[in-house]
Amino acid sequence: MLAVQPLAAPPDATVRVPGSKSLTNRALVCAALAEGTSILEGALHADDTEAMIAALTALGIRVSGTGSTLTVEGVAGQVPPGPVELDARLSGTTSRFLAPILAAGTGPYRLDAAAPMRARPMGPLVDSLRSLGAEVVEEGERGCLPLTIEGGARGGAVELPGHVSSQFLSGLLLAAPLYPDGLDVTLTSPLVSVPYVEMTLAVMRSFGAQVTGRTTVPPGTYRATRYTIEPDASAASYFFAAAAITGGRVRVEGLHSDSLQGDVRFVEVLERMGATVDWEPDTITVTGGPLHGVDVDLADCSDTAQTLAAVAPFADSPTTVRGIGFIRRKETDRIGNTVRELQRAGLVATEEEDGFTIEPGRPQPARFETYDDHRMAMSLALFGLVVPGIEISDPACVAKTYPEFFSDLDQLRQ
Repeated sequence: MLAVQPLAAPPDATVRVPGSKSLTNRALVCAALAEGTSILEGALHADDTEAMIAALTALGIRVSGTGSTLTVEGVAGQVPPGPVELDARLSGTTSRFLAPILAAGTGPYRLDAAAPMRARPMGPLVDSLRSLGAEVVEEGERGCLPLTIEGGARGGAVELPGHVSSQFLSGLLLAAPLYPDGLDVTLTSPLVSVPYVEMTLAVMRSFGAQVTGRTTVPPGTYRATRYTIEPDASAASYFFAAAAITGGRVRVEGLHSDSLQGDVRFVEVLERMGATVDWEPDTITVTGGPLHGVDVDLADCSDTAQTLAAVAPFADSPTTVRGIGFIRRKETDRIGNTVRELQRAGLVATEEEDGFTIEPGRPQPARFETYDDHRMAMSLALFGLVVPGIEISDPACVAKTYPEFFSDLDQLRQ
């Protein structure tokens, strides 16, 4: 349990958040498959990225380095053969990116994860890999980890639903250059979290892959490169939100309007609510002010939905978030459990099928449950900057993506 103390005064602070988890794991995959040795600068060190590094290492791919700089010795598109056992821990990107890559190798490969990740869907990806020629066996529940993958995927045309998770498409795209017949994906339902797929394609191109449109990749190779990873825009959202609800000013270094990360657009939502946003070449600054409710679709930046839920009660009118029904299948039900925790603090919040509505109000003292969800812990901690009596259960769950979150949050007190 961690008690969050209110700020004595509105902050005026500059923060640099760690590297993007999403970019780090995509760059690790491309570097691991590339011909030659790559240098990754600004990499995130957290449980999700450590899960990816451990899995690549178990495959025999060498990843070394200290701090935020990693050296990756690529395997030139030749996935090391099995038998190998891999543990994705709690990492969705690790499990969903590696499965299509293992399908291009010669198994057996056993891919497993911690219990919460075992409960998350893998079915559409499994079906796609089988369609592409891979032999995949579910050891437990249908469409879930653990999986045994024998390999054999040749690629070609495949259909994939887009509404469950964009990580399925990203995983297939990352593996596509390895398939003898390349890859041509037809989406059978609208794609969620489109910016994450655009991010995948941008990283692939940085490592020399050829991509046609958003869903077609010919066979080919990745080339080693030196790649710089942006700070994590999802992590930055908590500090931007802190400025908005306290009436302070917070600058986050390393982010800009041309960021590859869709979550950088969260500040535009804060601007609609009444905050002031200043875009500079290498810094984004948010200054708080009187806040107003909004009706917003967050389908393209769903990782900031809980952050907005922490801002909404401080507005002078209701806020409605739409388009995020798929986040019920994340680390936890991020709609239902977010509403439940807001109600725990005496706030009026209503759960909808694809989002929630939050009424203005002042949070009451509460000990929030985190459901082993790092984003639940980080977003609800923001209430403690403004009102006393806020406690966070299991604060250590932030290690999934941001181990130093609470110490960085204390920078707002300086």
